Amino acid sequence: MIKDRIQAAIEIKSRILSDEPLIANIDAAARLIIAAYRKGGKTIFCGNGGSAADAQHLAAELSGKFYLDRPPIPAEACHVNSSFITAFSNDFNFENAYARYIESVGKPEDVLVAISTSGNSQNVVNALLKARKSGMATIVLTGQLGGKMKGLADLLINIPSEDTPRIQEAHILIGHIICEIVEAELFQK
Repeated sequence: MIKDRIQAAIEIKSRILSDEPLIANIDAAARLIIAAYRKGGKTIFCGNGGSAADAQHLAAELSGKFYLDRPPIPAEACHVNSSFITAFSNDFNFENAYARYIESVGKPEDVLVAISTSGNSQNVVNALLKARKSGMATIVLTGQLGGKMKGLADLLINIPSEDTPRIQEAHILIGHIICEIVEAELFQK
């Protein structure tokens, strides 16, 4: 089983590597984020479960550092303010918690990176809708089909797989690549 899982991960990454439109969207996502920072904006991430962990991980790579010792750049994950998320979800509903968070902190110069393996997480879909209404740029990382989120973002990065763990592994790889491009463009001389 171990070798089978490693082989499956390799095969998905090979499919990504040979998909020129997908590679172009990864580069375009980095360029959207770079443009946001150059306008004084920030990157906001959202997701649920493993995708929430990825959102928080990638926000930390941008706000802390990736490879370079450099000044911080603003990035955050919607779910890390647990008091807000739990209060809003208790008083209203969880499906609109991320949208409300975007409404409170999102600005037109910001970028929302929405992560969902299925593309159907309603709270993430609602965050995307709110971000678009607010004039924010939007990037979606999903699985192969894209789900409800497929047509809602400026850029779709859909991993050519329907296997949740393999999709999540590819999301973090792509997230790291985007962080590296952003950091290098903004801080390397």
